[in-house]
Amino acid sequence: MINKQHLIDRFVSYITVDTESDPESNTTPSTEKQWDLANALAEELKTIGLEDVSIDENAYIMATLPSNVDHDVPTIGFISHFDTSPDFSGANVKPQFVENYDGKDIVLNAEQNIILSPDYFEDLLLYKGQTLITTDGTTLLGADDKAGITEIVTAMEYLIQHPEIKHGKIRVGFTPDEEIGRGAHKFDVDKFGAAWAYTMDGSEIGELEYENFNAAGAVVTVEGKIVHPGYAKGKMVNSMYIATEFINSLPRLETPEHTEGYEGFFHLTDINGEVDSTVLKYIIRDHDKEHFEARKDMMQKLTHELNTQYGRHVVSVEIKDQYYNMKEKVEPVMHIVNLAEEAMKQVGITPNIKAIRGGTDGSQLSYMGLPCPNIFAGGHNFHGRYEYVPVESMIKATEVICKIAELTAKQ
Repeated sequence: MINKQHLIDRFVSYITVDTESDPESNTTPSTEKQWDLANALAEELKTIGLEDVSIDENAYIMATLPSNVDHDVPTIGFISHFDTSPDFSGANVKPQFVENYDGKDIVLNAEQNIILSPDYFEDLLLYKGQTLITTDGTTLLGADDKAGITEIVTAMEYLIQHPEIKHGKIRVGFTPDEEIGRGAHKFDVDKFGAAWAYTMDGSEIGELEYENFNAAGAVVTVEGKIVHPGYAKGKMVNSMYIATEFINSLPRLETPEHTEGYEGFFHLTDINGEVDSTVLKYIIRDHDKEHFEARKDMMQKLTHELNTQYGRHVVSVEIKDQYYNMKEKVEPVMHIVNLAEEAMKQVGITPNIKAIRGGTDGSQLSYMGLPCPNIFAGGHNFHGRYEYVPVESMIKATEVICKIAELTAKQ
């Protein structure tokens, strides 16, 4: 049995270290404070008894649990990231604990009237009777993905303490900067040396994912002309009006707030505008590669149409691919998904195989030669004040890791 309090204490020790990443930084890790947890994690891995513990110049951590069987077993890996999202503060996290949750509203912050309610977050009702860890309403929690780290470290410690559970060689890896899309950029797949791996970075208990979005970022620049408004007739060109035309020419219902499942979208993330110049920032997402390419083409064609309409170059767009759907790389080795599915069933979890409406380190790692499906870590409402995690989900995720190791050795 996984020790519940020990797991809670470990999780709290991680989330109370601020590791927020910074998309504007060019360093790796993107923030110096990520080193605080990275160095502590490396020491902890040594303390619990893992071997070949390393932390490189970019804060990527790797370690080994040696095989305890005398037959050949594929080397497998488990990976999580230790940075937290820059979308919301990760400093001074003060976790709150709700024992034996009764299904009612949870007051996160009475002074600011911040309520975590099942009327809005209905998933809460899945966890009646369980222990929830929440925020105090002023920060995110950091379960994304410190819950995953907690589960991996706890599972490795449990396997060391229970040698009767037979397993092959297991590699663990912890990365910086996943939240800003760079978690796998400097990950040394050859050094990691696993045949396949799993990211512990999903949400609700039972989630198992091997499909994700194809992703791109787009920057649309609109050039206007500024002249004195009293003498502007026929001369002024207001870039913000043209930018509005661009925005309104994209499919209005193909945005995140109107899509679900396998439906892709255009997402306007930022506007910075004046009469003379306006810049729009978009992210483009679609699971289907053809639809993904069509979305990028639509932006290019719209740019051309507006330039033609105004009779000169007023709009330009720069589109850069970010990551691709890992399905293409995982489907040829579907036994690794089937293995995780069976492990969940054997520890009493109903698998929920679904597509990720986002990306993980695993999507990039799969294209780098390390097939890497994603498994639930248990948290909900990531990147904001309403984030929470049921302790029992973390315990089950830890059990899944141990069971995958056991089943791999039996195959």
